[in-house]
Amino acid sequence: MSEVVATQAITLSTIGVIHSPYQEKFAVPRQPGLVTAINAQLELLPPYNDPHCVRGLEEFSHLWLMFLFHENGTNEWHPTVRPPRLGGNQRVGVFASRSPFRPNPVGLSVVELKAIHQQGNRVWLELGGVDLVNGTPVIDIKPYLPFVDSLPQARGGFAPEAPVTMPVSFTEEMDIRCQKISVTHPGFKEFLQQVIAQDPRPAYRKQNDDDKIYGVRLLTFNINWQVKNGIATICAITDIG
Repeated sequence: MSEVVATQAITLSTIGVIHSPYQEKFAVPRQPGLVTAINAQLELLPPYNDPHCVRGLEEFSHLWLMFLFHENGTNEWHPTVRPPRLGGNQRVGVFASRSPFRPNPVGLSVVELKAIHQQGNRVWLELGGVDLVNGTPVIDIKPYLPFVDSLPQARGGFAPEAPVTMPVSFTEEMDIRCQKISVTHPGFKEFLQQVIAQDPRPAYRKQNDDDKIYGVRLLTFNINWQVKNGIATICAITDIG
């Protein structure tokens, strides 16, 4: 057996940064494609903002993004993790999960390419269905190839299907508030419904009612909701000061 030399450090370049409605990790969809009501943008950084870098990319409907989990807050990782899909109680190997806490904090996400924009020396990609927090550094882009990347016969292990979503309701006051916000943020109400329907609460609280009022920052707003009788009710939407 040939000797394998472990590389202690690898230098990667950030080719672009994500601008998304998710201002914090909490409530970011756990997988891509689950929330589609509002787009995100990938702004390319110099020297990768050269239009030649994306020539021909418009012919593809979807992309693979390689990115860094820049908000982990620690480089610590463990051989096993507790996936939310298993209730947060059962452990599996870190390489059998999509946990952000990995030996190398690298993520992989497939997203829809909506458009490619250029204005002056700015080049950015309009993306749909992202699961990335605002400010996420992207280290590579690859086109999605359906004939090799789509495998309907593949097994999904402990996550064979999309997660069950939770009904979301709005108080009358919040329904009116959403209508006003949608003037400047089209699709805002649908976006909130899709995000909160994923039930971003800790795994041990899922499927249960509790008295806690949860909050998250989305776009330029603080969103608050409470879960009663299996329904999440949006109870407050306030501007971020």
